[in-house]
Amino acid sequence: MGIHKSTLQLLRLPFSVFLMPVYFFALSQLVLINWSRAALVFVILHLLVYPASNGYNSYMDRDTSPIGGVRQPLPPTRQLYHLTLLMDVAAVVLSFFVSLLFAAGIGAYILASRAYSSRSIRLKQYPVTGYLTVMLFQGALTFFLVYHGCSATLKTTAPLSGIIAAGLLIGGFYPLTQIYQHQQDKADGVTTLSYRLGYRGTFVFAGVVYSAALLFLGYTFLSSLLFTPFLLLLLFFLPVLVYFLWWARQVWKDVSAASFEHTMRMNVIASLCTNLGFLTVLIMNHLE
Repeated sequence: MGIHKSTLQLLRLPFSVFLMPVYFFALSQLVLINWSRAALVFVILHLLVYPASNGYNSYMDRDTSPIGGVRQPLPPTRQLYHLTLLMDVAAVVLSFFVSLLFAAGIGAYILASRAYSSRSIRLKQYPVTGYLTVMLFQGALTFFLVYHGCSATLKTTAPLSGIIAAGLLIGGFYPLTQIYQHQQDKADGVTTLSYRLGYRGTFVFAGVVYSAALLFLGYTFLSSLLFTPFLLLLLFFLPVLVYFLWWARQVWKDVSAASFEHTMRMNVIASLCTNLGFLTVLIMNHLE
């Protein structure tokens, strides 16, 4: 039996691109990189862990209206559930080829992801707990795991400012991904942070958190005397800021602008610019 169309759709593989900046950010902070391990870490995160998390969330939610990256989600089947389990197991097994610490971290990420979506635990139903879970695991922990797993010497410490910056980058981005789902989430018994903040409050909150992220990014780069790379990174962030402010103004005038289409456009612009920015810094650092 082949893989169902709904299974492929609900794994949402392209959505991994939106989470890729944390990987490139961590990699850009390393002087000595083990490139074979870096490739394995990339595969584990972006082709196994993130899609499995997406698929499991879709299996539990059974959405009938737009979700991240998918305008018309198909009904999930039991095959999706079994495949996400298989992908999680594969991710943990492959992680042992990186290190025991990395495998433990991936295991913790998977457990947190399951607890976030599972109907029996459902961390996502709590606005603050759900938000902090995403920020800590998708941001802070992932930065540390990439920094550790990709370093030539398997470093067991990472710059605290980088860990905080990664968490804040995800923390600023995440409420914006919830802004078009207020009624859908509420009907499912989920009270998101964006719902609590309201449409305008979500933009204000995201702006404050992104500003804090930039401060910690600046400290991370400037403390390593990476002045030019940081200035270049800010140029890549400029289109994100411009669209963010434009979109916020539209929502201020009419909350219907807090739509799936605008959210996805924000995701694409933010991920494209941020990925290119960190990737450019990475290339600059290793061409010197």
